Amino acid sequence: MKDYLRGVRIPDGNVEKALRKFKKKIQESGLLDELRSRETYEKPTTERKRKKGAAKSRWRKKLRDQQLPKKLF
Repeated sequence: MKDYLRGVRIPDGNVEKALRKFKKKIQESGLLDELRSRETYEKPTTERKRKKGAAKSRWRKKLRDQQLPKKLF
């Protein structure tokens, strides 16, 4: 059985805390992302473009983080 389907224990009766833990488990498992991606059909070319764009933005972010800070004088 998958980990996110096991649920969350509520030892002290704090439902809000348990709900936050459950949402975090669902987010970490990637279940919602997979569900959203399966809701509609995406053409292979569109998927490639989206993934390539995401890779470009990750690369730009990596380069930006490696740059020296601008001189502040």
